[in-house]
Amino acid sequence: MPALLKPGLLSGWWVKPVEALVLAVAVCFSLGAANSGSRLSNLDHRLMCMCGCAQLLGECDHVGCPDRGQETADLEQQIAAGMTDQQILDWFAAKYGETVLAAPPARGFDLVAWIAPFAVFGAALLGTILLIRRWASVSGGKMQPVAVLNPAQMDAPARARLEKIRRETGDEGGL
Repeated sequence: MPALLKPGLLSGWWVKPVEALVLAVAVCFSLGAANSGSRLSNLDHRLMCMCGCAQLLGECDHVGCPDRGQETADLEQQIAAGMTDQQILDWFAAKYGETVLAAPPARGFDLVAWIAPFAVFGAALLGTILLIRRWASVSGGKMQPVAVLNPAQMDAPARARLEKIRRETGDEGGL
């Protein structure tokens, strides 16, 4: 029997390569997180440009923007000072107001902005379910059979009307 197929080796031969792969991935992600450029990019996409263009600070393409340069300089200064991301966001909110934050904080009245879409969806879903139940109860919950027109069982005036309808509508198929 080959060495790799022995029961003791088969259960654990892959553990070391998987551990090495996980470690390599963790190191790669931690290197990007320590880079101040990636941190700047992360934070400037969490802040709004205050020039009135309604764009994120990192994506403001407003030609001659009067505010983007100052906000970016403030952001770089706060990162260099060693502040955490939350401290920087709080500092910007204190300086420019909470409208500078791209996402409203999940506290106080701003919590409504997070809850309202889900509440409206839930209310619409509940309303639809209740409406369907009401329709089902009005009809007795059963579908009524549809009468099928059979020209052989019609009287002469009804067949004449059916033939006139076919001629006028150009329908040569059957009903």
